Amino acid sequence: MEGMERCSANCVSLTPITFLERSAAVYGDRASLVYGRVRYTWRDTLQRCTRLASALVRKGISRGDVVAALAPNIPAMYELHFAVPMAGAVLCTLNMRHDAAMVSTLLSHSEAKIIFVDYQFLPMVKRAIKLMSKTTEKLPLVVVIQEYDQPSSCINGVDSALEDLEFESLLATGEVDFKIRRPKDEWDPISLNYTSGTTSRPKGVIYSHRGAYLNTLSTVLLNDMPSLPVYLWTVPMFHCNGWCFSWGVAAQGGTNICQRTVTAKEIFANISQHNVTHMGGAPTVLNMIINAPISEQKPLPGKVTVMTGGAPPPSHVLYKMRALGFLIIHSYGLTETYGPATVCSWKPEWDSLPEDQQAKLNSRQGLQHVGLEGVDIKDPVTMESAPADGKTMGEVMFRGNTVMSGYLKDLKATQEAFNGGWFRSGDLGVRHPDGYIELKDRSKDIIISGGENISSIEVESVLYSHPSILEVAIVGRPDDHWGETPCAFVKLKDGCSANGEEIIKFCREHLPHYMAPRSVVFRDLPKTSTGKIQKFVLKEEATAMGSLQRSKHSS
Repeated sequence: MEGMERCSANCVSLTPITFLERSAAVYGDRASLVYGRVRYTWRDTLQRCTRLASALVRKGISRGDVVAALAPNIPAMYELHFAVPMAGAVLCTLNMRHDAAMVSTLLSHSEAKIIFVDYQFLPMVKRAIKLMSKTTEKLPLVVVIQEYDQPSSCINGVDSALEDLEFESLLATGEVDFKIRRPKDEWDPISLNYTSGTTSRPKGVIYSHRGAYLNTLSTVLLNDMPSLPVYLWTVPMFHCNGWCFSWGVAAQGGTNICQRTVTAKEIFANISQHNVTHMGGAPTVLNMIINAPISEQKPLPGKVTVMTGGAPPPSHVLYKMRALGFLIIHSYGLTETYGPATVCSWKPEWDSLPEDQQAKLNSRQGLQHVGLEGVDIKDPVTMESAPADGKTMGEVMFRGNTVMSGYLKDLKATQEAFNGGWFRSGDLGVRHPDGYIELKDRSKDIIISGGENISSIEVESVLYSHPSILEVAIVGRPDDHWGETPCAFVKLKDGCSANGEEIIKFCREHLPHYMAPRSVVFRDLPKTSTGKIQKFVLKEEATAMGSLQRSKHSS
């Protein structure tokens, strides 16, 4: 329209960097980070991040360079989420459960110029760099993050190698009046997140400043996070940048309660000590909380909102969490959607329903958050939307500004993921008459037995209600007659007992017989550090077990 003018006064690139700057101005004297005896204010955090950005530039970091980090939820990891983009660079947070070979592969693939590594992981990173040296001369500079109460020369109990830089020493070389490098375009990359690798070799997912900004605000909204929240870090910061809460807590001027390890005892202790208002975690974290010994549990000092996601939460687990007094926000997303993408918003009409039915409704994946244009259940071939009948399965697809920019150095995979104008998740689900979607399985995890599709998630949800079961995973096992049948991998609660026959009978009492597992294996379940059960490991084990004999029901 006539009279419009696009200029610097009304059009500025969106970036999460502004969240930190605002909180330093508005909440400068309020606590930003608490970690043991370490305590920083928002003014401190802005100054430290600015100095660190300056130090990175002095070390030769240019716009678009990748800076890697391998560390738990400690203050340095939080500060890197701002300092690296403030230097114009791209932050690549690595999974703490990767081995040296994988770290070597990811450092090479990302071409990281520097890696910040927690002292606990230094020996492993050294091995990774040694592996890299066999194929390239361009090795990343190592910066060691020491524990706050360790001597400056001591790393992991031994003297630091002279060639290793130390985090605080590097930060001290930076200038507090450094001119922050803002993105030239909000489409510029802010971070690189490698997928968890639960099913295949990880892929590098590129996030933009714009997408991170929008998903951060959406995450704050869907979690009912007001100003000045107290956030307990139980979600790994390396996973989708802490589901965007690394930037979200700053947006609201909150306090980050950092903890190196995640245990039920630490969670209850921190909630009580710091009056925590918000936290998050995969269903395995929730399961750990509800099964904590009474001696470790403490009454909640107030409302604690918990966002869960990463895997479909069993309704039984949600019910128990609510009984403890936690308010559950159920979200669903992928690395490719900056983490949270949908939310199962509570409906007032559910209040009058029995609590177990409420939990079942709340275990669905819901609808897209306010920052995403849409989520749909589609036929992956015709791209037609599935009817809202709660039965017809299709692929879950997303479209909007909080979908990844693409996969690093893999244009073919990017184009395949975006084929048809939607991001194809690879997850299968249904849409219910009320519009909410419900995840049924990963396309590769559906068990096809005698022509019938069996949702492993549905079977797992039933088994989680068994009084003796702590954790369970359902995968397909070869069967000469049916093609494949469900096999249950089960971990029992401490002090509880059950055999395979009992578990199979329990399933047949709550499910159609063809959906019940025909074999049961008792063992600890392999997980990623984000709490996802590595089903591909269990599938390999079930395949190695061979075809089920007709006369046997358990292993």
